[in-house]
Amino acid sequence: MSPTLQERWKRWQHGLVQSLLLYHGREDHATVRVLLLSCIGTVGMPLYYVIWQHFFPQEYESLSLRLLGILLCALGLFARQFSRQMLNLYLLVTLSYIFPFFFTFMFLMNHASGVWGESLLIGLVVLFHFDTGLALRAYVIGTTLACVAASALGAGDMLLSRQVLQQLPIHLFTIAVLSVAKISRHVLAQEKLAGMGAGLATVAHELRTPLTSVDANVRGLLRMMADAQSQGQSPDDRLTIIDALARIQFEVRHMNHMIDLFLLSATAVRQNLHPVETVSMETVVEAVLKRYPFSSTKQQKQVRLEVRHNFQFAGQTELAVVVLLNLLRNALRAVQRAGKGRVRIIIDGGHQPPRLLFIDTGCGIPTSQLAMIFRRFYSHPPHNGAGIGLALCQEIMDAWRAKIRCVSRESAYAIFILEFPAR
Repeated sequence: MSPTLQERWKRWQHGLVQSLLLYHGREDHATVRVLLLSCIGTVGMPLYYVIWQHFFPQEYESLSLRLLGILLCALGLFARQFSRQMLNLYLLVTLSYIFPFFFTFMFLMNHASGVWGESLLIGLVVLFHFDTGLALRAYVIGTTLACVAASALGAGDMLLSRQVLQQLPIHLFTIAVLSVAKISRHVLAQEKLAGMGAGLATVAHELRTPLTSVDANVRGLLRMMADAQSQGQSPDDRLTIIDALARIQFEVRHMNHMIDLFLLSATAVRQNLHPVETVSMETVVEAVLKRYPFSSTKQQKQVRLEVRHNFQFAGQTELAVVVLLNLLRNALRAVQRAGKGRVRIIIDGGHQPPRLLFIDTGCGIPTSQLAMIFRRFYSHPPHNGAGIGLALCQEIMDAWRAKIRCVSRESAYAIFILEFPAR
């Protein structure tokens, strides 16, 4: 291959990777997988019908079964319009039909031919790249139906034949290896997150010292300005300098708050998230409101706490602070972007299950983005933070067997609902 062709090949690979990354950034991960599966199935089903029917004829082929497979795959091309429940149901039905049922049925009807034995094995590999629980359910459902259908069509004697039975250890080994590989990838992801947490902690500690120095210098300048009041300095100049110094001081307080949040997030990434203490919701919320660096008295008055009925939950105080600080910061940012609105925090322990509501009447979240806001490294609007806050909130809530969800209307409101197990 000439250097020119190599360069073109590398450019094409790079462009493809960037396109896929961009596409994944715009869509929910499950939706992307359904779309890719549907595209492959819609093309592969008719293509391999032609190959096995005309170029390398097999003993048994079924146009009707392939047409049903094409129809199922074509429906998946509209996955963007599916609700979450509909998407999960579609995945279960389509995966059960295409990989275990269709491939197993064709394997049995073709008397365990080598072509369909290898095709079935490849189908299992693709199937178990999806969630293990979903793949196992699809495997059991599809394989059972395939065996029943093959028996009904007179191929029942194949079920206990040597050609079929000798495939079982291979299939079980393949499923086991793929499941272990997914566990290894999960462990590796956790190690990467732990490394990121350690890096955040290091950056936070490195930033703390210069910020403390800046804050001390600002306080010193403010004292000097007060001493210079008796001199012939213009009142307007003095007020301008004081205002500038006050803004610097606020930025320092805000950076210190962000460092605290980074340190708490880094700790949360590295430590066990499971509940170890009983936490009072009202106490945690009040602590967060005292801790948050409001930019002004006006901004502070935009936040109102309403305690309908306090409640306690199993969790960790510091991690609860992480969750609430993230939600409060996001709510105030939404109000700031919209140029209007306020934030209400409602503690509703009388509700079943007990819940905490974060309500802001700011810019809201588009319906198309709601399914993605809890994804790690996803932020809305783009470049609005690192995209780890809400993902970490959901991870903490899951560890406490609690739930967090969002209801929103664009340009109107966003409501984050935190529901805790009843004690």
